[in-house]
Parts: sequence; C-alpha cells; structure tokens
Amino acid sequence: MTVEALEALQQAEVIVGYSTYVKLVEPLLTGKKVISSGMKKEVDRARQALELAASGKHVAVISSGDPGVYGMAGPILEAAPDDLEIVIIPGVTAASAAAAVLGAPLMHDFAVISLSDLLTPWQTIVRRLEAATAADFVIVIYNPRSRGRSEHLEQARQIMLQHKSADTVAGTVRNCGRRGQEHSVTTLGALAVDDVDMFTTVVVGNSRTTVLHGRMVTPRGYML
Repeated sequence: MTVEALEALQQAEVIVGYSTYVKLVEPLLTGKKVISSGMKKEVDRARQALELAASGKHVAVISSGDPGVYGMAGPILEAAPDDLEIVIIPGVTAASAAAAVLGAPLMHDFAVISLSDLLTPWQTIVRRLEAATAADFVIVIYNPRSRGRSEHLEQARQIMLQHKSADTVAGTVRNCGRRGQEHSVTTLGALAVDDVDMFTTVVVGNSRTTVLHGRMVTPRGYML
C-alpha cells in the first residue's frame, strides 16, 4: 500500500470492498461505514460505491495490488457518470511485489497473464500463453490455480514447455506482502504445481533468466 492509498482510507467516510481485502485493512477502518461482499460481486460493489459517491459521500473502494491491474478501476470507470470525480490511486501490483521478493526477473520485457477463465474464455488465455512464450517474454501468472481450476496451471506449464526449456528459471511467491509470505526459486520443469494456489504469483523467466545468489535475475544487457 502506498502512502497516498493510506491517506485515501483515512479521508474516506465509506469503504467498499471485497470482504477478504477489507479484513486485511480492518485496523485502519475504525469509525467508518464499511460495505463488503464476496467474489463475483464486483459490478454490485462498483454500483454501490458510485451511488454513495453521487449522494455526496466520500467513498474509497478497496482493490488488492493496483486497482488498474485486474482490479476495480475498470468497472467503476465503465459505470460512472461523467460528472462524478473519480481518483485512481496506484498501488503495488503482484508482478512487481513478487519480482522484488524473487530478485530481478522483470528487468526485460514481460507479459502478465491471468489463468482465471471466469471472464475470459480459456482458449483466449491459451492463445496469449502461446504467443508470449513463443516471443520469449518473462511471464507472470496471476490467479494460477484454484479448487475449481486445479488443472489450468499444469496446462499452462505444458504450453510454455513447448517453447521454453524445462531448465527455464521460475519462481513462486505466496502471500506476497502479507503475513506468512513464502517463496521458492525453481525451474519450469520442476515447478510444484500442487503447491500453488490463488494466493500465489508465478514468475517464469525468459531464455536468459538465471539464478544469482539464490535469486532470479533477467539480464537487461548492461556491460558489467
């Protein structure tokens, strides 16, 4: 969380957000009206927040990471009237946060791909994986594996193995920036798919990514 985001929470009269994210910042919400809801209620939360703001309330919508990266900024802007002031406060998205834990894997071009097919057809996700892998991007995988999508990450791994060596450096970070954070540096071939869940970010290097001092590094090309 940035200082700007913290200040926004302090200034807001009403907080709207996904219940899991609201709990993470509960100590900061004393004395505020809090409206929370579960998964798949993003549109409802956006509309509630906009209605409250239109009535004159100072509203803050909580979104994990950066609100513009698989977050709430999109649905809010899509549903908002032209005359309502909306401020989008940048945060630290999982790709950047996980990269800092793992080392410096994003020093060259990279792609971020979500494996969630709730809103995006799986075949579209497959095409994007194939294209990014063939182009030798470093690939950051969001929403890699859930109870309802336990096979998606293994399918993605097999797609990447068509163009990447099994020795390609890869890393995982679970609970990044939260209590219980843990990480591992491994290879695409040895990636422990069964240990990955929705709280995990997976980073798969490009053909030049290496391990230095136990950390992932993708050389930018500097002459050192």
